[in-house]
Amino acid sequence: MSKKITIALSGNPNAGKTTVFNALTGARQHIANYPGVTVEKKFGIVKHGDYEIEVVDLPGTYSLTAYSLEEIVARDFLINERPDLVVDIVDASNLDRNLYLTVQFRELGIPLIVALNMVDVAESRGIRIDHAALSKLLEAPVVPMVARSNRGIRALLDQIVSSAEASREWKPAAISYGLDIDQSIVQITALIEKSEIYDKKYPARWRALKCLEGDSQITGLLQRDPAIGTEVLEICKNTHKHMMATLEDEPEGVIADHRYGYINGITKQVLKRKIDLRLNLSDQVDKVLTNRALGPLFMIAILYGIYSFTFWASEVPLALLESFFDWIKTFLSNTLPAGNLQSLIVSGIIDGVGGVLGFVPLIMFMFFAIAIMEDSGYMARVAYMLDRVLRWFGLHGNSVMALIISGGISGGCAVPGVFATRTLRDPKERIATLLVVPFMNCGAKLPVYAIIIAAFFAKRQAQMLFLLTLLSWAFALFAAKFLRMTVLKGPKTPFVMELPPYRIPTVKGLLIHTWERTWQYIKKAGTVILGFSVLIWAMMTFPGLDEHQLRSFEERRNQLVEDTLASHALKTIAPNGEVLMELDALYTSYRAAIENSDSATLESIAESPYVTLLAAAAHLEENAPPPPGATVKNQLAAAALLDFRRGMQSSRFEEQQARLKHTVAGWLGVKLEAVTSPVGFDYRLNIALLAGFAAKEMVVSTLGTAYSLGDVDPEEAKSLTERLQQDPRWNPLMAFTVLVFTMLYVPCFVTVISIQRESNWRWAAFSVGFNLLVAYGVSLLIYQIGSALTA
Repeated sequence: MSKKITIALSGNPNAGKTTVFNALTGARQHIANYPGVTVEKKFGIVKHGDYEIEVVDLPGTYSLTAYSLEEIVARDFLINERPDLVVDIVDASNLDRNLYLTVQFRELGIPLIVALNMVDVAESRGIRIDHAALSKLLEAPVVPMVARSNRGIRALLDQIVSSAEASREWKPAAISYGLDIDQSIVQITALIEKSEIYDKKYPARWRALKCLEGDSQITGLLQRDPAIGTEVLEICKNTHKHMMATLEDEPEGVIADHRYGYINGITKQVLKRKIDLRLNLSDQVDKVLTNRALGPLFMIAILYGIYSFTFWASEVPLALLESFFDWIKTFLSNTLPAGNLQSLIVSGIIDGVGGVLGFVPLIMFMFFAIAIMEDSGYMARVAYMLDRVLRWFGLHGNSVMALIISGGISGGCAVPGVFATRTLRDPKERIATLLVVPFMNCGAKLPVYAIIIAAFFAKRQAQMLFLLTLLSWAFALFAAKFLRMTVLKGPKTPFVMELPPYRIPTVKGLLIHTWERTWQYIKKAGTVILGFSVLIWAMMTFPGLDEHQLRSFEERRNQLVEDTLASHALKTIAPNGEVLMELDALYTSYRAAIENSDSATLESIAESPYVTLLAAAAHLEENAPPPPGATVKNQLAAAALLDFRRGMQSSRFEEQQARLKHTVAGWLGVKLEAVTSPVGFDYRLNIALLAGFAAKEMVVSTLGTAYSLGDVDPEEAKSLTERLQQDPRWNPLMAFTVLVFTMLYVPCFVTVISIQRESNWRWAAFSVGFNLLVAYGVSLLIYQIGSALTA
């Protein structure tokens, strides 16, 4: 039986922690949330020798002080779960900064292994690190490695097993922080150790240090013992006053200075640099890519290239998936009897979920391109350059990452974007960012964009998506400026950002990142969207028309058949209604065979006695000259057949509209037309946009359902793109208005809940109302001005 070891991976952002985690666990990964919070938890299993090693990937942090939720989550996991080992991933090219977290692990006392990652980057910068000396000074094993090329991974696993077998005791290290603070630590530690209330899982000296640093969580815990809590807080208060009076600095700053001084003492002994400190490759590249003038131009070119690549690479897979779902619809329509079951499966499920899953290739290639930007280090440069712009609009530099995560380059998600605002300490900057992240083009909006762009801007797909990205940023920034000038007035706080070195992404890392995000999208389509698709179908189906109304439409069609049969032109060709309907179906097959170049079907129809009539009707419908051999009688019969088809299509369309209007969803959509008609929206689009509040992907699935209800004839099955193109209400102006409205209107339900958790219900409700007003106002201007110009 395998022995089990639990290890925690920790480290600074950009130190390569994710690469190490992927290299260790591969495909054996699981994603969940830490109990009680929304921070993502990754864990996986790796077997090495006789051991089964559970690897927990902690959130990336710079320290163990409770500044952010990620730091609290990481610290609570270490304290409460007490893993056997912590593997601290350290960037060898930035040793001083990375060892700040390492030293805090030593003070906490947890068994530690230092994974000295990216030694190749350090060597390229002329940096040599004596890892044996570093191990001696830190009193912890140090394993040099290059995770992205799997160099050192086996040595790390060997060291994990060796360290776990040797000892798992916690041994807190003591660092001197100067006489004043050291004396306060001793006094507080003595009080904590004699308390009967405090949980002994926290080292007493470490808790005393955190109290002096002003750690709110630890301070709250200290107040649980009224016998000494007041005395401990009084010592902290007096120390703070003394530090401010003598050094004009808070204890937290003094502690940080001494900690960095301790680290500097270590690095002086273990780190050697080449005499010539030439600019490394990353710095040389950054002189161009982050240049004030050239940088933005390169950024725009790169983003445009991403969109071009995405549409080019996904064109064939999208067409294949569309054909696949069309085949399924046709097969089920031919197999299942007409009725609610057929409508549920074809219109509710296939058109709903299939309409979303059909865009998996586009989403996947977009995620792949974004993963390249993230793993290469260029995404941080985008944030760095955009910071210059954001500050003018009243946002903090750290707002950049929240906006990018939410879909600033398309394909993100507003929910993690909302959580990313936790790095903003100023509450007004944080709320302003919370309120504008839903304007970004999240991955859920991409299917809506793709279907409408394909229908009305097929020759300019990349340009349109690029334009929508620019518009989303413009609306978000001007909305932030408005908020910061009105309801969220306040000063700007300073911003400092570290640029990680450029790296060549690994194929394995790119595939894992792409698959993780694509799988989340697929799961959403198979769970949330499936459930809502069925619910929306039911709302768009019941109660429906009564028997009298259905009979009225049937009588109208019967009368049309009788009138057509009574016409002189078709009397001899179609003696009864059955022959007329067969002729109508044959013409549908004939037209489809011509459009699809189906020679087999055309050859079989050529043997029909009606082939001359069918050819005459096809030429007449295309406004082309009559085919050779067509007589006047043929021409008159063809015109009568086309009139009959138009009448039947008009009758079916009116019945479909009537059916939809006599449903729960139809009633809501019609009521909303009083408000949405000035922007050109009809009741069907209103229904789809209402469904989008549940999830933006639902706009596509609901449109698919709305435009297919009552029309499940396998011979007439069309994609949603074709249905929109053929609808008289839709045109490029209408399409662009819908695109902008979808970009700006209310956040999805999950995002609203996330905003509420990060602020309160008042701001969540404000977000819904504010976004809706902005979307309506902008769309109204676009549609009305566009209509006036094209009139």
